[in-house]
Amino acid sequence: MGRTTIRDIEAKHDAGEQLTMLTAYDAPIARCVDAGGIDMILVGDTAGHNHHGYDDTLPVTMDEALSNTAAVARGTEEAMVIADLPFLSYGTSLETSLENAGKFMKEAGADAVKLETPPEGGTTVEIVDRLTELGIPVMGHLGLTPQRMNEIGGPVVQGRDGPDSAVADQFVETAQELVSAGVFALVLEAVTEPVAKRITEAITVPTIGIGAGRHVNGQVLVITDLLGLGNEGYRFEKTYADLETEITDAVGTFVDDVSQQAYPAREHVYEPIDE
Repeated sequence: MGRTTIRDIEAKHDAGEQLTMLTAYDAPIARCVDAGGIDMILVGDTAGHNHHGYDDTLPVTMDEALSNTAAVARGTEEAMVIADLPFLSYGTSLETSLENAGKFMKEAGADAVKLETPPEGGTTVEIVDRLTELGIPVMGHLGLTPQRMNEIGGPVVQGRDGPDSAVADQFVETAQELVSAGVFALVLEAVTEPVAKRITEAITVPTIGIGAGRHVNGQVLVITDLLGLGNEGYRFEKTYADLETEITDAVGTFVDDVSQQAYPAREHVYEPIDE
């Protein structure tokens, strides 16, 4: 069947179907997510705290992100694989931005890249325009952008002033600029539902919400939140499993079995000695 393409995404959007996206950072989880029928897998810089153990996304390096992306690409057969560009891997210069984005496709096997954009757009809009001109598909990202958390002042929900505010106007304008520059989809993170609805209605490409309410064209969650592996406690999260408890219990059972010499048993041994 092959990987999901931008045409497939466009077709679902045109048909009014909701799009699905989850993060993944390694091959085993990517295989499971892919087998579950997801449209897109985002190799997010959320790997910083959910995979590498950092406090946030900022320390993630190009090498780490490329390694994560390559692992996910190897574990995926059908979902589109989208690589998150790490903090300061883009924006310092146009040339560096293009080279780093290209590495995710040439070296890691990604199908597209994603980058965060501030409400006023600016430099990143220019980068998107050049990337898409060169044939690198780009997913945009507006709202609460984690790489700008220090500037924003923390995990603050965007758009509290309402859908007719100056902030909302700026989001809509930037979203339209990103679409003109060539993004094939746009992530809206931690945006009030009325503002997300206004943005969605103002552009022609699908919006993918994470904490952006119901009036968007698809949803994305962080895989560790979905699986119950260290839920961060945000209002928008929904936990579909409790793997943290299951894994802890399984490890405890293994410790007990080994301590009591119940494992390995005869069936686990090559050429067992019968006493």
